Amino acid sequence: MDRLTAAIPLRWTNRNARLILTARSLRAFAYGFLSVLLGIHLESLGLDPFAIGVVFTASLMGAAALTLALSAVADRWGRRRLLIANALLMAAAGLVFALASDFWLLLLAALSGTIGVSTNERGAFLSIEQAILPQTAPDHRRTQLFSVYNVVSSFAGAVGAMASGAPVLLQGALGSSPTDALRLMFYLYALLALAVVLLFVALTADVEVARATAGGGLWGVRRSARTVAKLAALFSLDSLGGGLVVQSFLAFWFHSVHGIPLDGLGQLFAAAWLIEAGSFLVAERLARRIGLINTMVFTHLPSNILLAVIPLAPMAWLAVLLFLLRQSLSQMDVPTRQSYLMAIVDPGERVAAAGITHVARVVTQSVSPAAAGYLMEYLSVGMPFFLAGMIKAGYDLALYFSFRSLRPPEEEAARAARSEGIPVERERSAP
Repeated sequence: MDRLTAAIPLRWTNRNARLILTARSLRAFAYGFLSVLLGIHLESLGLDPFAIGVVFTASLMGAAALTLALSAVADRWGRRRLLIANALLMAAAGLVFALASDFWLLLLAALSGTIGVSTNERGAFLSIEQAILPQTAPDHRRTQLFSVYNVVSSFAGAVGAMASGAPVLLQGALGSSPTDALRLMFYLYALLALAVVLLFVALTADVEVARATAGGGLWGVRRSARTVAKLAALFSLDSLGGGLVVQSFLAFWFHSVHGIPLDGLGQLFAAAWLIEAGSFLVAERLARRIGLINTMVFTHLPSNILLAVIPLAPMAWLAVLLFLLRQSLSQMDVPTRQSYLMAIVDPGERVAAAGITHVARVVTQSVSPAAAGYLMEYLSVGMPFFLAGMIKAGYDLALYFSFRSLRPPEEEAARAARSEGIPVERERSAP
């Protein structure tokens, strides 16, 4: 993973950013194989689709609670300290899943919020890291840095998804049962979490924010409270739909409906992560031309139409094609959304703003996997896709009409410079 981050020229940022990028890549590798294997592992332990959805929901609810708690105190207790504590919790949860078979123990470990059920992280790591990253680069590089942050995650996640086929090899080599082979992957998950701990230990004091600039008001947000509240409400709507089709659910759906085997699922989601990685780079360039909000909406809306029609595909290859087409667009709003939020709030409000909006996303998403399991088991296997597409499309339209006039500082500066005939693109793209 170090080679991955080193291969991307980041002369305009610092060592703390590179440590965070490496930590993100290790976690993404872990989530890459875990999100494919988790539902299958729980099924091998005898859990039914509804119980599996409950475990997914518990993980998302735990992530929401932990994120809200840590975001409220991160700037007082120390960002670095809380990142380390969260990585230790991730390691502990991985060990429980490696050792336990009891539903209640698994549910308790899932409530830690550090068991990945999706391609995208939902834990407290993100809100703290996203607040740190803008301090490591100039404003005109902020969206590019967030693109790199997500690119390394997608590449590492793709490798992790490919590694999800390892239990098949382990089962043959060791002569173990399928469940025991799956358990070994959770031990690997715990080891990767410990490696993340070491990376966070190496962070410097520059990742902290001066207490004098820390935000006041409820949860550390004062000046931007109304804007953050509106964004939180909109992001929660998006996640309500997204929670119906988290990656663990998609893997379970492709496996049960189309019979795609475990190694095939690994290849499928590896391809999806690689496609996402390319889309992040495109998103940054597109945002330079049409703006962050336009990029978020105009790429996300068509992806949701594709999502809704996936279950209509009568054959596995067509469902896979529609899914990959959807993935080429669906995540382009991620770095642009992160950059936009960090741009429109004060530095001392960044952790709190990221935490509040992230929690809003996770809370609403947390109820969806259990609902998806119910819909799939009792109504229609395609219903989660239809509902997700409609809900997320509604979010896109609401976001556009609510925030199209609120631009980040660099867009306002570029607009003013263009109105005066001053070229700005060359300066913005300079190293």
